[in-house]
Amino acid sequence: MFFKVLRDIAKPQWFDIINCLKRSTGLSVAELSESLGMSYMGIKQHCVELHKRGYLDTWRRPKAVGRPEKAYRLTSKAEPLFPQMGNDFTEILLKTVEKTYGAASGEKLLFGFFQELAQSYLAKIKGDSLADRATHFAKIREIEGYVSTCEIDNDGKIRIVEYHSPYQGIIEQYPMINNMEDQMIGKVLSANVTRAEERASGLVKFTFKLN
Repeated sequence: MFFKVLRDIAKPQWFDIINCLKRSTGLSVAELSESLGMSYMGIKQHCVELHKRGYLDTWRRPKAVGRPEKAYRLTSKAEPLFPQMGNDFTEILLKTVEKTYGAASGEKLLFGFFQELAQSYLAKIKGDSLADRATHFAKIREIEGYVSTCEIDNDGKIRIVEYHSPYQGIIEQYPMINNMEDQMIGKVLSANVTRAEERASGLVKFTFKLN
């Protein structure tokens, strides 16, 4: 929601570029131009300005043939534009609970949160097959700001790919969140979940393999 509001009051092209890059591990100007339906020079000018402001990083990406091409990816400065759980209120709440009720109480609070989240998803998810449920789950997560999609390959293998996690601000203090989230997804979809992470500059990609 915060991202959508900002898009309405700032340059919409910048936010379209940021949103597109958020769903990738980096794109060239040509790829951005094709994806967004904007001119090459227009995209290039916007990317240069976003790079100057610290929101984009560049690197030379190898090509199968020819010289490496310049590609853009997000930096960590763009992270606050997307939904966050790790704000001051959340951290203060968890620390206060731990001081009042003991060191394990913060973890118990998070466990309860993911239990409630699972029940919320279960009430919304529709579909008889794992593929249907996973697709619906990804659509809900996309609306919630996880930048989520469901991918099904030719062999029928299913995975959910997400390019944002609102828990990143508190994950260092509470690393058990990843396991809790995996268990929550498994419960909602009635599947075994295997998580993989990919990080580069300000980009993060979470892949949840389901079976």
